[in-house]
Amino acid sequence: MASRFKKLPFFSQAYVKKIFWWQNASRAREESRFCSMSLQEHGQQIFQSAVSAVMPEAMLKRSLRLVSEGSPRLTVGDLEFSIHRNLYLVGFGKAVLGMAAEVEKILGDHLVQGLVSVPLGIRASLQQAGRGKMLLKPDSAIKVMEGAEHNLPDEAALQAAVEIERLIKGLTANDLLLVLVSGGGSALLPAPIPPVTLEEKQTVTKLLASRGATIHELNTVRKGLSRLKGGGLARAAHPAQVLSLILSDVIGDSLDIIASGPTVLSSHSTRDCLQILGKYNLHQAMPMAVESVLQRPGSLPDPREFNHVHNVIVGSNSLALAQAKGRAQDLEYLPLILSAAVSGEVRKVSRFYSLLIQLVCSYLTGPEKEPQLERELLKLTAELQIPSLDLPGCLEMVKRSPAGRAVCLLAGGETTVQLQGEGKGGRNQELALRVALDLHRAGTTKAKCGRGRWDIVFLSGGTDGQDGPTEAAGAFSTPKLVEQAEQEGLEVEAFLSRNDSYTFFSKFQGGRSLLLTGLTGTNVMDIQVVLIRKRDSS
Repeated sequence: MASRFKKLPFFSQAYVKKIFWWQNASRAREESRFCSMSLQEHGQQIFQSAVSAVMPEAMLKRSLRLVSEGSPRLTVGDLEFSIHRNLYLVGFGKAVLGMAAEVEKILGDHLVQGLVSVPLGIRASLQQAGRGKMLLKPDSAIKVMEGAEHNLPDEAALQAAVEIERLIKGLTANDLLLVLVSGGGSALLPAPIPPVTLEEKQTVTKLLASRGATIHELNTVRKGLSRLKGGGLARAAHPAQVLSLILSDVIGDSLDIIASGPTVLSSHSTRDCLQILGKYNLHQAMPMAVESVLQRPGSLPDPREFNHVHNVIVGSNSLALAQAKGRAQDLEYLPLILSAAVSGEVRKVSRFYSLLIQLVCSYLTGPEKEPQLERELLKLTAELQIPSLDLPGCLEMVKRSPAGRAVCLLAGGETTVQLQGEGKGGRNQELALRVALDLHRAGTTKAKCGRGRWDIVFLSGGTDGQDGPTEAAGAFSTPKLVEQAEQEGLEVEAFLSRNDSYTFFSKFQGGRSLLLTGLTGTNVMDIQVVLIRKRDSS
């Protein structure tokens, strides 16, 4: 490079040396800045990077294109639709407001009318967060209706569902209905099958959630009690063409589970709903109307009824994790993606992370083995049945990493919490608190992370920015948290016994361990980040 500069009269060798000095100094400053940042700051950056990958603008610019040459056409991947001011739009979910704003920019005057059902307060929250570009313009052809406070179906959401149903039933074979779907869509599109009332449907959902039912189980029952879910919306829109753009927030990206599959042929029957209620011993607690609807004989849906429907996933947890991995690499970690499908009861998942952290620390420390830890972790991994998890491969990469290399473990998914108390919290905050408790207990064993050689931070956060009925997206924790909390007079186990993780984190160190993002305008389940860095390297 310097030899090339010497051929140019206006570049002296002294100047070239100055350039190289400046470049090296800048690199050193950047490396120093990375090292001086706390693990919590790194964790927040990595989490924010994951969320940015699945923001509506980025997703739709990748997926949707308007071709104006000749006859106007809308393309999505290999799909192509002729358009001539025949486009209608409906949407429901935590991310659809930003999706709708971007779609309207792309489609312009071709969009005739639209209606989206979005979470209560999301417009104000996005405005306060400086995300005004995710809002629709005042003269928009799309009507916005807010509802489903705390992600629970309510009268406002029901009214939005009724208006959506009225709009789509008026479409013809010449029309194209664009459906925007994201997580939270189930609560924002409640349309119970009579005689089931909204309140009765809410009762069923709350009872199942309190028993630890998975999102797959919850949405299976919701479909069985809904006019629009389980493909009902697509059937109501016939004979119009239906193009559904979906942001996945469920394990495995199952189309008929995301927002309870309003445009997808359902793979479940009312018999499946009854089996789920039986699994959790809830038959006796069910309202009579619910039992009567689920007991009705029904015919199997005909796949030919969905020939007019095209479902496309435009964003997922896997995409978010890939972006997070790149950011962790920029921060000089060895980044390892475990799985985008971590699920299960929060107690077991926290134990999984605790054992994994201990084992990684032992591998980073030296040749001494921890066979008992390894056996317990492998056994628990088999119980959790985490898809695509290559645990031996990840551990082998840790073993081969250079001495002192910081490690970042990444995962996504959605845990469940079995409610025992009346506290305030969410699955991410409870998971973070339980990991801290497990690591604290492990400090009395031979686990290397208990000997103070490593700085460790665990982060779990919801990509939608809302963890349960709280203002937090999630929380950070460390192996020292329990001990530090005791010094403040806070007993971690007491808070966990009443599912009161948010109250704990609000009190602990002035709330500094809470992950506060505000509503993000997107939703692809949760992200977990584990950062492990040798103490003397910071």
